[in-house]
Amino acid sequence: MPTRERPADVGARRALSIIRSLGDEVHEARLRCGLSQAQLARLAGVSQTRVSLIERQVHASARVADLARLLAVVGLELSARAYPGSSPVRDVAQRALLDRLRGRADASIRWRFEVPIPIAGDQRAWDAVLEAPAAPRATPLRIAVEAETRLRDVQEIQRRVALKRRDDSSVEHVVLLIAATRFNRRIVKEHAQALEADYPMSGRAILDALGHARLPAANGLILL
Repeated sequence: MPTRERPADVGARRALSIIRSLGDEVHEARLRCGLSQAQLARLAGVSQTRVSLIERQVHASARVADLARLLAVVGLELSARAYPGSSPVRDVAQRALLDRLRGRADASIRWRFEVPIPIAGDQRAWDAVLEAPAAPRATPLRIAVEAETRLRDVQEIQRRVALKRRDDSSVEHVVLLIAATRFNRRIVKEHAQALEADYPMSGRAILDALGHARLPAANGLILL
């Protein structure tokens, strides 16, 4: 199983890489404009020392505002946006939701949390993976659990789970665990047809199976 890098470390490494790349762009554009570091600093309203550090790629904590001003002076525009990446840090509400389901399961079922997708360098992980003996097979069955405290984009969740299943053949089925809030119940009702197609097993059947030391025999959805 690959070693999973901490999300904060991934973010720090990416930030340093971005700053270094922008430092190169500032340097090259300044030379094309025929400006000295002192002239660029004066026009941008930053110190010459800061310009030097950014261009030499040693200013690991360069401010976005400074980079944007320097780039604007040399005719470049700084643009940035966030993209979905690795799973976010597990928050208290999500872990509590998982623990509620665990409390309804037989103690013989093994639980593992934040289980990485078995692809080197992949930052995705299942919220939980459950294992239980399954005769007559020599290896235990494995199901994954994805926990959602607040539903937002149902289609995005379905795509995310489908891609994880594609890339992790060790998981037989997936349980979509949703906090039983009024808001979430309404969203589930509005998307009932699409959700039932992907998660046909009922919450009652899932709880019955787990309570009797069995893993669900199909994908299922449970409001808890």
